[in-house]
Amino acid sequence: MHKLTKAALALNGLSRSLVTEKRVSAVKVIRRGLVCTEHGDEAGKTEVYDVIISGGGMVGSAMACSLGMDPNLEGKKILLLEAGNKKVMDTVPASYSTRVSSISPGSATLLSGIGAWEHILQMRVKPYQRMQVWDACSDALITFDKENLQDEMAYIVENDVVVAALTKQLDTLPDNVQVKYRSKVETYTWPMPHQAADCVPWVQVMLANGEVLQTKLLIGADGPNSTVRRQLGIPTVNWNYDQSAVVAVLHLSEPTENNVAWQRFLPTGPIAMLPLSDTQSSLVWSTSHQTAEELLELDEESFVDAVNSAFWSNENQSELIETAGSLFRGALSAIMPSAGSPRQLPPSVAGIGPKTRVMFPLGMGHASEYVRQRVALIGDAAHRVHPLAGQGANLGLGDVASLTRLLSQAAFNGKDLGAIQHLLEYETDRQRHNLPMMAAIDLMKRLYSTNSAPVVLLRTFGLQATNMLPTLKEQIMSFASK
Repeated sequence: MHKLTKAALALNGLSRSLVTEKRVSAVKVIRRGLVCTEHGDEAGKTEVYDVIISGGGMVGSAMACSLGMDPNLEGKKILLLEAGNKKVMDTVPASYSTRVSSISPGSATLLSGIGAWEHILQMRVKPYQRMQVWDACSDALITFDKENLQDEMAYIVENDVVVAALTKQLDTLPDNVQVKYRSKVETYTWPMPHQAADCVPWVQVMLANGEVLQTKLLIGADGPNSTVRRQLGIPTVNWNYDQSAVVAVLHLSEPTENNVAWQRFLPTGPIAMLPLSDTQSSLVWSTSHQTAEELLELDEESFVDAVNSAFWSNENQSELIETAGSLFRGALSAIMPSAGSPRQLPPSVAGIGPKTRVMFPLGMGHASEYVRQRVALIGDAAHRVHPLAGQGANLGLGDVASLTRLLSQAAFNGKDLGAIQHLLEYETDRQRHNLPMMAAIDLMKRLYSTNSAPVVLLRTFGLQATNMLPTLKEQIMSFASK
């Protein structure tokens, strides 16, 4: 309860930043100002970019493509700094990767608009039309399906495939969009909003090889341990869940259409099975650190048995909860006889991909500020969420869409791309979406992390009621698919 209260207070405190006036006061602009950079002789020789994106991956690469293809930003000098090697995928690997993302329709639209979705479709992607979520401690479930949305619910794509598609698209962009691979940033130096005569007005970026760059706008896309955010000194709210996620590639017992995403809430954490093909699925099992380590040490047969048991076993259910849930479901059916969705059974697992079992710790984090003068944070640099809702990549790609739109508008109006006024608009726009999503994910995680009878009964009634209300389910999925 203490952790829940702390989390709620933290999110409540951050949410106060959502209420902003249309006109940004000078006080707020100055508050976001930072340390001045001395001009020096070198400044005049250093190349100045309109935008530098620090960090590649899915979100950073998508940001570079999105800006590079925007007609209002044509001719602007854009640079992507990628610390790793160039990711080229001439042929799709025979085996699936354990690192996958659930790409929402909104994110697919963005990737299509920047020319990457066509490349992804040529490589490997698996759509699904239905998602079934149910409680291990009761018989309650909720089903989201295509009929509610009139479209694909989401797409499971390997992260490597998305990055390779974006890399391929970057190669087609004009010369004003550049990429520096294997470029590690050593340090950043920040300008003040109102410069003295001996100050450089831009952000200065020093690379590990000694190269110095300058930019009118720095976009930090460098992940949850963001150097940009840390060197800026932006406060963050972080908490660990005392959980790790075990991921693996699962081989199904028999071929199936496999167009359903399955998620079951166990008392120790949620387990999810996401479709990859007719014969394979991706596993994401969130549980305690100790249990995760034990799962990694199991032989293949024992691990497969553990996965099947986690999806099929009723050992956590009680007769009292089952009876109460049945009565409540019957009462709802009498009121709304045509509502609700039928229960489906998940496929059984026969094996796992070789060397695909890995684990990573889980937590949540949120930057109290997404922007400073000439700096904006996107993706995991700004927010980190539990994987139970599959929203991590989608929140980051939503940042890309929002920031591109505001920078495009600023360029069209002849404004400075790094000015704090429209950057604050980006912050407000994204926090209005991200904070409610993060709060809902955190609440859901904590609500299902107990087998206390009163809580189980409450969430049983909640799931059953929601499952009987198609309009409510449509609203939930519409919000998640943006």
